[in-house]
Amino acid sequence: MTPSDVKATLSFSDGSPSMDLPIYKGSVGPDVIDIRKLYGQTGKFTYDPGFLSTASCNSTITYIDGDKGELLYRGYPIEQLAVNCDYLETCYLLLNGQLPNADQKAEFENRVMHHTMVNEQMQFFLRGFRRDAHPMAVMTGLVGAMSAFYHDSTDINNPEHREIAAIRLIAKMPTLVAMAYKYTIGQPYIYPKNDLSYAGNFMRMMFATPCEDYKPNDVLVRAMDRIFTLHADHEQNASTSTVRLCGSSGTNPFAAIAAGVACLWGPAHGGANEACLNMLNDIQQMGGVAKIGEFIKQVKDKSSNVKLMGFGHRVYKNYDPRAKLMRETCHEVLGELGLHNDPLFKLAMELEKIALEDEYFVARKLYPNVDFYSGIVQRAIGIPVPLFTAIFALARTVGWIAQLNEMIADPEYKIGRPRQLFVGATPRDVKPIAER
Repeated sequence: MTPSDVKATLSFSDGSPSMDLPIYKGSVGPDVIDIRKLYGQTGKFTYDPGFLSTASCNSTITYIDGDKGELLYRGYPIEQLAVNCDYLETCYLLLNGQLPNADQKAEFENRVMHHTMVNEQMQFFLRGFRRDAHPMAVMTGLVGAMSAFYHDSTDINNPEHREIAAIRLIAKMPTLVAMAYKYTIGQPYIYPKNDLSYAGNFMRMMFATPCEDYKPNDVLVRAMDRIFTLHADHEQNASTSTVRLCGSSGTNPFAAIAAGVACLWGPAHGGANEACLNMLNDIQQMGGVAKIGEFIKQVKDKSSNVKLMGFGHRVYKNYDPRAKLMRETCHEVLGELGLHNDPLFKLAMELEKIALEDEYFVARKLYPNVDFYSGIVQRAIGIPVPLFTAIFALARTVGWIAQLNEMIADPEYKIGRPRQLFVGATPRDVKPIAER
């Protein structure tokens, strides 16, 4: 990075000397002010709860313009990638910086698809969980345990270890998610079939049984592949920042990704599509479409605790570009399965219509986001609501790995250590217990 000729001057009204701060220009997006020497020169920190105005790293992977509703993976618009590339091509792009040619794609696919099996002991490890455990509780344990099963690829500072760990994680996550699902419903695990596509293989492991094989439906497989692609990376969000922070300590890649899985579980992050479907179920129990006006009235009432899930986004102040693509897929899947008249899906489409037309939502730019549509698609396919976030984790794994690898290769990276504004008690003496 080369600083700009323009500098920011920080001045103080208390008579402290002013200081010049370097400014760095990104290839696109806002400039950043380098405050690394601020504490050393002034004894002061910046205060930025949630890091909403702080760049924690420099990155070449993903760019978001929330005002324009733009999402780029390595410079490519998500709209073009979702239409012209499959998920494994997107994985190759995120990991390597360029889209693969035909030979590179075939080699990468072959490598991933021949690492899809997991150690047989993993199924015995699963037995330690209750059958009704949330899939994300299971996934946090399984991903973290991979370092115990694959200890030949746990040195985060070894490029070869990072590469094989990346392939293993991308390849085995669908197997682990399907195993977690099969365990909760008491069905036998289905081993991967490497001659299927990545998404097709996942669907088969989810829905096949020993007594009746599953023939993947091309429309549904394409929908699942698109869900994976649209969720592959999303810049420095909470779970990605968690993976980077965890990895900055030098821990192994599996532990860092397990930390990302745990963070993603939260309802404000990866659990949003699960929360959205739960909201639709709640409205359905209230009386469905007939009660939607009453529900919307509660949403608008500031004194109520009713929230509209699956609408609006913290970063996108315009329409979520992933939502446009997922909306197409949503209607394609509902059409393929003949579900347009299903009460829950009719309710969802009515809610979508209101949010796109009602002045209250339009003025606040509370458009349907990707979680709204992906939740509907997954339910239509037959995926249970508690598994939605685990599928999100599966898709996001490649983004976490790409970000982790980028951080390790950055000569400026240091162990993460945020500072604080302390507002607690000043120094005081401990009194004997009789005097307290």
